[in-house]
Amino acid sequence: MKLINATIHKYKSIEKDQSFKVEDGITVLVGMNEAGKTSVLEALAKVNYFTKDEDFKFNTTHDYPRKEKKKLDKSGDDPVAVTLTYIIDDELSRIIDKDLGEGTFTVKSFSYLKRYSGKGAYTGITASLSKFVDYQFKELEVEADALSSQLKQCSNATEFKAVLDLIEDDDIKEKIESLKPYFENSWNWNKDSLSEYVARNHISPNIPKFLYYDEYYALPSEVVIEDLVSSKKSLEDGEYKTAKALFDLADINIEELISADDFEDYVAELEATQALITKELFKYWTTNSNLKIRFAIDKKVEKSTNPYNSNREDRILQHKLNIRVENTRSDMTLPLKNRSKGFNWFFSFLVWFKKIQEDTKSNYILLLDEPGLNLHATAQGDLLRFFEDLSDEYQIVYTTHSPFMIDPAKLPSVRTVVESEEGTKVSDTIQEKDPKTLFPLQAALGYTVAQNLFISKKNLLVEGVSDLIYLTVMSDLLKLSGRTGLKDDVTIVPVGGLDKVTTFISLLGANKLNIVCLLDSFIDPKGKAKLEDLIKGNIIKHKNVKFFDEYVNAQKADIEDLFEKDEYLTLFNEAFSGEYAVGESDLDSNIPNILGQIGKVILKSHFNHYRPARLLAAKGVDNSSFSSETLNRFEAVFKDVNKLL
Repeated sequence: MKLINATIHKYKSIEKDQSFKVEDGITVLVGMNEAGKTSVLEALAKVNYFTKDEDFKFNTTHDYPRKEKKKLDKSGDDPVAVTLTYIIDDELSRIIDKDLGEGTFTVKSFSYLKRYSGKGAYTGITASLSKFVDYQFKELEVEADALSSQLKQCSNATEFKAVLDLIEDDDIKEKIESLKPYFENSWNWNKDSLSEYVARNHISPNIPKFLYYDEYYALPSEVVIEDLVSSKKSLEDGEYKTAKALFDLADINIEELISADDFEDYVAELEATQALITKELFKYWTTNSNLKIRFAIDKKVEKSTNPYNSNREDRILQHKLNIRVENTRSDMTLPLKNRSKGFNWFFSFLVWFKKIQEDTKSNYILLLDEPGLNLHATAQGDLLRFFEDLSDEYQIVYTTHSPFMIDPAKLPSVRTVVESEEGTKVSDTIQEKDPKTLFPLQAALGYTVAQNLFISKKNLLVEGVSDLIYLTVMSDLLKLSGRTGLKDDVTIVPVGGLDKVTTFISLLGANKLNIVCLLDSFIDPKGKAKLEDLIKGNIIKHKNVKFFDEYVNAQKADIEDLFEKDEYLTLFNEAFSGEYAVGESDLDSNIPNILGQIGKVILKSHFNHYRPARLLAAKGVDNSSFSSETLNRFEAVFKDVNKLL
């Protein structure tokens, strides 16, 4: 089961409904300090936290928007805090089908809301009682008659018992009685016991639990072990919660340890656990691999002061766990707190995370507040790699304002969090215009782009490097013959795919740069819708978005369609010499674009478009290599782009 959407209604700085999509893998919340990023994570965590922690329960006094608190108190309402929408995976659907009967429950997604009182409710969960009864009667080999019609009207255990009491045949009665659990309706759903059964027995146990983590949970260098069994400490001190997780992970009974005289066995268990965690740690911690964790358990004693009692015993006041980090290169150890905050965070998080990883019966979503804040930029890159691997099994939502905690290749997974006059706002990056909020994204993007090319005031956005090569070569050819090519002050920016175009427009548009897009025809309606949203939001003008199909007589076109077919086939065949040989007569004219036509012939929907482009750049072609039709199409493109820039 996956979380696909979250709506936070009212929580702290969130004063109006804020709804955002949650990615299947990693979702990143980017915003300035005090924008409300932590509030978003807290609100999610309190819906279904993985432990019974008082810190993660909704409280109107502390959590409800303060300026609306008095109004709420007078109303006596129990407001909804958060609504989450989940998608049911195929495996769970099969389990439900096996239990109820195929076709009885066809729901693919549902919502769960949590009120400030802690009460939850489901919407969208419906099961067909009629199909259920028909299926069960067939399985139980009971003839469908008036009895089945009566059962189809039952909505609770009382009504089910009334029908059961009417059955005179003991054999049939025993069979029908086996259906009693489905009519229990212990949650008292209004006239829908079967849907309630699905929610209670299949949906509720499989809803993901939330694990929240921030620097508050970093391990201390010294732990008073007696405090680990103190309810006050365990509830109030995040450091001790992580220390308790360490002992749980090592499978150490703390009360037994306190009463023991010899601690070697316990230290051995801790070190075995440490070895497991360290192996994972140094798979990703590439900054310094010469570090080792060392544990020692000691006791603080009070010496007996009675000189006349020869059998006097010292009184043990406290047991302590000391955590030190050894540098094997320098042969020096330091308390954990004296090592870098980044290392401490990483190690402590792994301890915290490993505890829940042992629970194979539950599904978890990781909520991480400013992870790796104290890590060096390269170490943050390692942390991103760690998250990427974790996302194969866990959904992750984390907050950041560091550009190095943002993967430029996955900008669509970023949500912006902004403080406004109406409270905290959460939105997709393409909808955000605030340059301060977008700065980490721009920096992440700029870091990648700057390694390849320079963003100028006038930018022509294209899909990929092959587009850049074709446009550059053809522009130069036209200029050599005195015709119109692309202006010299225009920079061609390949964005790495059509799906990233809208994100690039949004980010570059925030800097008030001149942008024109020259794109393949959209085949993804979502991408087209996003681009239309940018146009409606005046982030880019409609006239500044050009498509190649405007320059050829086709409904769908790529840059390759600006060439005559025989010209592009010559490039293709030479570039893929020995692999493919495609003739013009092989092409299906019913397919509008040349790439699709070639794909059908070679039986591949995708091939390396860069190879023919690279060949064109290396061949040393001139105007005689191309027909007037091809040259005219490219010149028309350049004339339009030059006018717009």
